[in-house]
Amino acid sequence: MTTRKLVFMLRRRGYAFWQNRQGVSAVEFALLLPLMLAMYFGSIQITDAVSADRQVALVADTVADITAQYQSVTANDVNNILAAASAVLAPFSAANAQVTLSSVLIDANGNAKVDWSVSLHGTQRTGTVTSAIPAALRVANTSVIWGVASYAYRPVIGWVITGTLNLHSQMFMRPRLSSCVHYTGTC
Repeated sequence: MTTRKLVFMLRRRGYAFWQNRQGVSAVEFALLLPLMLAMYFGSIQITDAVSADRQVALVADTVADITAQYQSVTANDVNNILAAASAVLAPFSAANAQVTLSSVLIDANGNAKVDWSVSLHGTQRTGTVTSAIPAALRVANTSVIWGVASYAYRPVIGWVITGTLNLHSQMFMRPRLSSCVHYTGTC
């Protein structure tokens, strides 16, 4: 074969290869599939995390709101309120949650001290908590109900990248039917 025929044959095959569009879609799909899957599963995880964060805020609101509607609570009432917190958190596991419910008394000088505190999977509060209570709520000779909820959210996919996300929310409510809600404290 001469050089001229070889060049002509290579040129013709090159042109045929250039014009052939079979398989281009498969190559494009193979290149885009990982990105599309990452976006799909990422959007599912973001939606789930936002939902968990919203549930945590609802738990803090719920325990504070229910307790603020009492003049006094019993151990049974407190257990029911904490059970309600677990129900509000559903479908997320209450085992990963910490819920703390406290009654805080504010003295004539604006100092805040925990009157009583209960917790689900957490630590009860004690002592002076003046710095944790917003200044606008530290009205002399009053009390507030303080609901705190936190949740250790671990994404199903992507937890290697983000790790466990610690979601947190708190709510302060004034007692509605009395100056404070009596349980085991001095109120």
